[in-house]
Amino acid sequence: MPAPDDKQNITLRLSRQVIQKARVLAARRSTSITGLLTSQLEQLTEADDEYERAMRRAIVRMKEGFHLGGTHKLDRDGLHER
Repeated sequence: MPAPDDKQNITLRLSRQVIQKARVLAARRSTSITGLLTSQLEQLTEADDEYERAMRRAIVRMKEGFHLGGTHKLDRDGLHER
């Protein structure tokens, strides 16, 4: 498994219009297109990881059930009496 700070280049094909708008946006934020994309992809993957963790916690809680403070006053036979 690669080290977390081990980086790799990728290639993207974008329309000229998108590239031009990305240049302007990156300049407004005092970064590069690479920096802009890196930041957005890191945020996206971090949000997805957090969603997965929250989903696993929710599933565990559902399997455990919730105690709402009520008590059973009848036993099984008492419930089925007619």
